[in-house]
Amino acid sequence: MREQDEQPRPPRTVPQRDAAPTRGLEPPLVRTPETDAMTSVAASRRAGTQVWTWPLVRSAIVHSFRKLDPRWMVRNPVMFVVEGGSVLVTFWAFRDLFQGKDVGFAFQIAVWLWFTVLFANFAEAMAEARGKAQADTLRATKKDTPARRLRNGSEEMVPSSQLRRGDIALVREGEIVPGDGEVIEGIAYVNEAAITGESAPVLKEPGTDIRSGVTGGTQVVSDWLKIRITADPGETFLDRMITLVEGAQRQKTPNEVALTILLAGLSIIFLLVVVSLQPFAIYAGEAVSTIVLVALLVCLLPTTIGALLSAIGIAGMDRVTRFNVLAMSGRAVETSGDVDVLLLDKTGTITYGNRLAAEIIPVGGATQEEAAHAALWASLGDDTPEGKSIVALARQAGAAPPPGGWDAVPAGAEAIPFSAETRMSGVRRNGSTWMKGAVDAITASLDGETPPDVQDQTDRISREGGTPLAVSENGRMVAVVYLKDTVKPGLHARFDELRRMGIRTIMITGDNPLTAATIAEDAGVDDFVAEAKPEDKIRIIRELQAEGHLVAMSGDGTNDAPALAQADVGLAMNSGTAAAKEAANMVDLDSNPTKIIEVVRIGKQLLITRGAITTFSIANDVAKYFAIIPAAFVATYPELGKLNIMHLATPQSAILSAVIFNALIIIALIPLALRGVAYRAAPAAELLARNLLVYGIGGVIVPFIGIKAIDLIVSSLGLA
Repeated sequence: MREQDEQPRPPRTVPQRDAAPTRGLEPPLVRTPETDAMTSVAASRRAGTQVWTWPLVRSAIVHSFRKLDPRWMVRNPVMFVVEGGSVLVTFWAFRDLFQGKDVGFAFQIAVWLWFTVLFANFAEAMAEARGKAQADTLRATKKDTPARRLRNGSEEMVPSSQLRRGDIALVREGEIVPGDGEVIEGIAYVNEAAITGESAPVLKEPGTDIRSGVTGGTQVVSDWLKIRITADPGETFLDRMITLVEGAQRQKTPNEVALTILLAGLSIIFLLVVVSLQPFAIYAGEAVSTIVLVALLVCLLPTTIGALLSAIGIAGMDRVTRFNVLAMSGRAVETSGDVDVLLLDKTGTITYGNRLAAEIIPVGGATQEEAAHAALWASLGDDTPEGKSIVALARQAGAAPPPGGWDAVPAGAEAIPFSAETRMSGVRRNGSTWMKGAVDAITASLDGETPPDVQDQTDRISREGGTPLAVSENGRMVAVVYLKDTVKPGLHARFDELRRMGIRTIMITGDNPLTAATIAEDAGVDDFVAEAKPEDKIRIIRELQAEGHLVAMSGDGTNDAPALAQADVGLAMNSGTAAAKEAANMVDLDSNPTKIIEVVRIGKQLLITRGAITTFSIANDVAKYFAIIPAAFVATYPELGKLNIMHLATPQSAILSAVIFNALIIIALIPLALRGVAYRAAPAAELLARNLLVYGIGGVIVPFIGIKAIDLIVSSLGLA
């Protein structure tokens, strides 16, 4: 009965959930083993926000030792070199032990070098542990459930594993959806807790991009659905989700690959430098111990970022997943941090999408009371959000309650349904008729002339970006209802925040330029495109990319799929079509289009975290140079003693303190790598200056303090 619709809507067998419903309208959940498993998924996702739980720590410790396999370590060039040094020092320590030499210092260096490698493995394993825990819980929901397959007009029961793409399945109340698909018939509520972690059922119906997609493993909790399967076994959304959250197919992002190559190059350079130092020492008259040279090499290498690089990338994807966004690759998360243009649909993203009554305006000499009364009765049979909002507004305006309550057509009254031909709907009772609909349709149905103030009110509403509806009582126009597409609260401030990040926002809408300009001004976007067709989205994205911009957009329909595929970051809604989810590189499990704003924030946090820890790693090497280089060569070159500005006790204690600090700083920074550096909206230059100050200067100061403190402990305990 929506006057703006072109086609009549199918009859509903469940209450409509577009508007905010009362709790009494929510369908009851059916308790089954599957729903219990879904509840455990939600609990797992909430528990995933806790980093240091004992099961995760225990799992990470076990995997830290498994990752010592050189075939695994070779993927991390810095830590592979450290592991090689650990093996070499351990070998030298045992050789000296068999020769009867003092091996206390050698064994301590060997132990702390192994700790350095294990701490690096622990950081990566800790980042992976939460994803593996979520994947294990999700697997609990994957069961071979019975499915009603429809073929040639008959129904046959088959295991869900036998369903193939294109098959038609019938799912009744209380049953599990057997596979990913699109609704082609029926209207029902579906419990999607297995995917979203939320227990509130979601309305599913055919013919709407935003509510037609269903996911295998979810449960129909009212009525029935007929779905067309869109994925073969092993290729379902749940399968992909399991694979992605456990990180089994995680590929390094371009920036991560570039940094890995840089670290590999530095490892080779420092290795050559350290090896070349021995001939100089021998030439000067005193050789340097191999153990000291290995310690020097490890302290020269940027081991902090080398140890935490992989963990930062995994944790970044994990933060997105715990935010109920499924990233198809780490590259998508990283790219979102570099986005500088954000395309947003108006309906459902910037506005609520349901135009709600904002004002009931009397016309033709009617009083405000008469206008509210007529608008109320004309809307009693309308179960759309617009109709319900008119009833609520009339109630606030003081209209008398109809017999039988506010939410239903009274007994003895006849509801006149909306049709595409009349473009009106209403109620008839006791010889009186109340109608509402498009202004021109109501005008054509009047017994007399149109009141002169109708056109003025209609023009005003249109200029302000609203939709006017006319209301008549017994053939006389008495009111115009202002339907307003309401901008979501808080968006103006969020767009200001994006502007401070250097991101330009563009609203795309099919509305006329006047309406689009009004909404754009209210929302605070930087620009807008009016009267846009689906093909205009991909054209705009290509033009922006040709200018060197990185573009993000969100969408849910099949017509959004080309643009989602073209965008650098495409966020599809989980409730949308299979085509949209296939084309995008991210899927929002909560189907909230505005979440792309948060995705951009997470991407920027990932980049800033990696940059901050890289800066800290390189900076703290400076302090380690002042600790270990004078200690290593003071016997050969006594003048280097002047560089011992920390006044470390002995050369051996200086070397041991530097190696211990090098290991402990990794474990100290693991929480920061997993949680991410705190991010606030600011220009890139301001963020760079802040990070250089905090992590650059801090990276120089902290090692001086840490190494000196460790040296005091080591010397007081007589360890070196």
